[in-house]
Amino acid sequence: MRFRAVDLRYGSGPEILRGLSFHLMSGSFQFLTGPSGAGKTSLLKLMYLAHPPSGGAIELFDQVVKGLSRDQMAAMRRRIGVVFQDFRLIDHLSCIDNVSLPLRIVGEEGKSVNANARELLEWVGLDGKMNSKPATLSDGEKQRVSIARAVIGRPDLLIADEPTGNVDGDQGVRLMRLFEELNKIGTTVIIATHDEGMVARFSHPVLRLKEGCLTRIQ
Repeated sequence: MRFRAVDLRYGSGPEILRGLSFHLMSGSFQFLTGPSGAGKTSLLKLMYLAHPPSGGAIELFDQVVKGLSRDQMAAMRRRIGVVFQDFRLIDHLSCIDNVSLPLRIVGEEGKSVNANARELLEWVGLDGKMNSKPATLSDGEKQRVSIARAVIGRPDLLIADEPTGNVDGDQGVRLMRLFEELNKIGTTVIIATHDEGMVARFSHPVLRLKEGCLTRIQ
């Protein structure tokens, strides 16, 4: 998997992002940092194909994104796992059903789907919450369900927006270790965070956004 951005721009009025050029190599692990309003979430939305850029080009999985058909875009999105800052869980579904939903959407059924979801909920420390609904969970628990859902399809690219923002420090470190384990089996990982202390604890490259511009810190 390779992600490549060339002169990437975003914004219909004043540009939120301007002139960004960078690439992520297969199997890499990167932090994306910067102050509030720097454009981190906007950049992530471009990366997981929620919005098209207003300028520049995106190349993902060795394909230029512009001009792809609806089916090609859908196939590309299935290779991306996303951990949203606001969780986006389905309120009337249990934890296990929320986690298994991406597999069911693409037509997978049977005992193996639930088995995979159970394994992942155990992996994030929620084995006692399999049948709980989101309304009964803390924000930290919702975040962990969101992470399990994002990785159940074994994505080639995992994008996480402030994944440790709703948990305490120890739990945040544990979640980062989980992301590292996923990275070890080949998934490219990019983590957006404003937690400089967390970034300092892990020896991964850093992409820093400031006022819509990007610098790389090794």
